[in-house]
Amino acid sequence: MTMMKSLVMGTAMAVLTSTTAMAAGHGCDISEGRVNIVGNEFPAIQSVAAAALECASGVEAESNLTADHQKINLAGMQGNPAEYTSAIVANSSIVALINEDVVRPLDDLVAMYGQDIPARQLITIDGKVMAVAFMANAQHLVYRKDVLEQIGMDVPTSYEEVLAAAEKIRAEGIMENPVGGAYAAGWNLAEEFVNMYLGTGGQFFEPGTANVSINNAQGVEALEMMKALTEYMNPDYLTHDSNATSAEWEAGNVALMNMWGSRTGPLMDTEGSEEVVYSNTVAGGPLTVGDSGNAASTLWWDGWTIAKNISDEDAAATFQALAHATSPALLNDETMEQAVWLMDGFEPQPLNEGVLATVAAGANPYPMLPFMGLLHTSLGDNIADYLQGNESAEQTLADIEAAYTAAAKEQGFLQ
Repeated sequence: MTMMKSLVMGTAMAVLTSTTAMAAGHGCDISEGRVNIVGNEFPAIQSVAAAALECASGVEAESNLTADHQKINLAGMQGNPAEYTSAIVANSSIVALINEDVVRPLDDLVAMYGQDIPARQLITIDGKVMAVAFMANAQHLVYRKDVLEQIGMDVPTSYEEVLAAAEKIRAEGIMENPVGGAYAAGWNLAEEFVNMYLGTGGQFFEPGTANVSINNAQGVEALEMMKALTEYMNPDYLTHDSNATSAEWEAGNVALMNMWGSRTGPLMDTEGSEEVVYSNTVAGGPLTVGDSGNAASTLWWDGWTIAKNISDEDAAATFQALAHATSPALLNDETMEQAVWLMDGFEPQPLNEGVLATVAAGANPYPMLPFMGLLHTSLGDNIADYLQGNESAEQTLADIEAAYTAAAKEQGFLQ
């Protein structure tokens, strides 16, 4: 969609030509309505939610931040009235909410309360503002510089070089399982395939159609690289989401991993790990795979929506609280390091370098297609069988294709 292209360009502009101009911010004179936010639980979103609740302190206000947010946000917005007045979403997760018609267009609220919101933050789909983005995100290499120095190897730029470094780390007895990754079966595992497949230069669908096109040599290449990496991971990698993988890092068990930029801050601060770990943790750029030269990563935005099945008072209260929480008023010495923020006044920090490098490398945005979620689910449900050696890569891709096609026909995307 053209919206995604313009957003990525806007993100790069905001990052590379940051401004210190501070808007007046959005008022917190909220005296009616309620605010109930559901979203993920990493530090940047925790800061946004806290600022929104503080802004809405004069009315009923709460939040539910959890790694399981995508399992509960739709159900929590389908009631009438909806339990949640807002869901904090990303490229992929907004699609399911739009498909189920549980979020409302924001144009009227923007006109009333959001005149100061920069255009780059307004996510427009089919001519309507459907979300307000507040940060850019991407997965990229995180590495232990002391461990690489110990084995005498340069910082990897490809997954092939990651494998070579991992083998040397293990052979020298430094770490038994030096590679980390959010490979938990389900959404996380599917996202790793999405990254890897884009890195091979593959396309998910036949151009202009909902016909899936991953059952090919590039799909096999992506799966084979994922399996090769798991040989150097904790044997329980299929249970490791971003939280568990980060814990492995802070415990000093991992030296190389593909991780979200939004997660690097806690890995580089002084809490949770010994000095030898946090002082040697560095955010690198996106990795490549094979000879395509493409970044094996995806560009993301995170933003907020407003539920459809709520009163106008609830919608106005929630919009005003979140508009304030994602304005320049949020930015300070602590929050500046938590994300690549899209608000005016953001000044890039060293730990943001991985996301900035991913933008500079021309990584593709995650596909915002109405049927991409069905493919993502099919990937997450089937890849583990291959990684565990239960079937071939070709059979796994055929299973994914069959599962997606059945779901796409049921939803009316395919005949």
